[in-house]
Parts: sequence; C-alpha cells; structure tokens
Amino acid sequence: MMLDKINNELAGLRAEIKNHKVYQELQTVTDITVFMESHIYAVWDFMSLLKALQLKLTGQTLPWKPVTNANTARFINEIVLEEETDIDEQGLTKSHFEMYLDAMNEVGADTRPIHAFLQSVSDVNTINKAIKKAGLPEYIADFLNFTFSIISTGEPHKIAAAFTFGREDVIPDMFLGILEKSNKNYRTDYRKLTYYLQRHIDLDGEEHGPLALKMIQELCGNDTKKWDDVLIVAKQALTSRIKLWNGVYDNIAKEKLETA
Repeated sequence: MMLDKINNELAGLRAEIKNHKVYQELQTVTDITVFMESHIYAVWDFMSLLKALQLKLTGQTLPWKPVTNANTARFINEIVLEEETDIDEQGLTKSHFEMYLDAMNEVGADTRPIHAFLQSVSDVNTINKAIKKAGLPEYIADFLNFTFSIISTGEPHKIAAAFTFGREDVIPDMFLGILEKSNKNYRTDYRKLTYYLQRHIDLDGEEHGPLALKMIQELCGNDTKKWDDVLIVAKQALTSRIKLWNGVYDNIAKEKLETA
C-alpha cells in the first residue's frame, strides 16, 4: 500500500520533528509567547493550503457543475467549516486563525507583526514580494515561500501532500502541560489557548487526520507519478517544518539570554 510506503519513508523526518530541541526550550508561558509569535505564520499559511484545496476540489465556479469526487469535496468543505467558521469558548463564530490570535493576546504575545503582514498581502501572485517586503525572519520567510510554491503548482495532490504531511501533532499536548503547570503555580487560567489546543486535539486526531489520508488516496489513485510527487512534497514539507523549528529554537534561546 502506497500510504504505508510513504509513512515509512517519512518516519525519520517525523521523529526529528517530534523530538526537536525546540520543545525542550518551552518551559514557561513566556516561552510559549515567543513560540506563538513565529508559529502564527504557520497557522495562517495552513488556511491558505486549505483554501487552495477548496478552490480545486469543490464547486467554486459559475455556472456550477458537479465535482469529480464528492467524497473529497465533502471532506474539504467540512474542514473549511471547522477551520474558518468554528465556535470559540464563548460560543462566538471565528476562524481557528482568529482564535489563535485571541490566545496570543491572552498570554501577552505580540500580534502586531502578523496583522501588519496581512495588511500588506493583496493577492497570491504578489505573495513573495509581500513576504520579502515585510522583513520577516529568514526562517519564517522560507517556510511561507515553500508553502506558496506548492500552492502555485495548482496540482491538488501536491497541495494535499503539504497539507496532510507537513503539519505538527506535538504542540497541543506540550502546550497543555505547560499551561497546567502555570495554572497550579500562578493560578492563571488561559481559557482561550487551552480551548484552542483541546479543539485541535479533538479534530485532528479523530477526524481530520484519517480523512486527509483518504483524500490523498483518492487524489492519487493508481497514478504512480502522483504518489511519487506526494512523497517528494511530503519530505520537503517536513524539512521546511524542521527549518522553521530551528529558527524558533534560536529565537527562544536568544530571548532567554537577553532576559537572564
């Protein structure tokens, strides 16, 4: 089975991400704030991958015509519903990106750079210029440039590969552990961040993860070339994530030295 082969090929890179040294630096809520100020860009470009898949795989043109694969279209529409218009801890309708921003504000992270960056982004054709003009740290700029290079291919199986294999599954559990310790020590309850993290654990593990793999299968079918592409993009996506984590690690370590 091709998915088994891909999972075996990716095992080393996944282990490198799961055991990355950045997690050892996350010991306090202050460390989380520094982490989130970089990670917010990955939260944002995840939405761009998702919307690229929606444009390619669901009925987005007029006049409307039936889609090629209704199962895949339903999966994408379900994820868009939950990621773009979920319900927050107060019962308000918000995207997960906006919920993450709320959580950043709650813990005292700086959201001004990401807001300024989004104001400078006008369309996908000028995204590289916007990234360069924003003066983002190199490790964030490289991560975003990779994502949009995959989106620009216009090939759903490649976009789906970055979407499915290029994301992290370690952060929620680790953040929750730090928040629980902070709550015990300082009696501080970070409700927004805790809710966001728990929501992702519930959705990604029980629903989105298995459905994303099924989407890959349906997009590739028996096409050997597409399966090869998926493996290549998946490796690139994981490597891009590792480089992002390297940059975040250096940034957190730098902050600790400056405040020591």
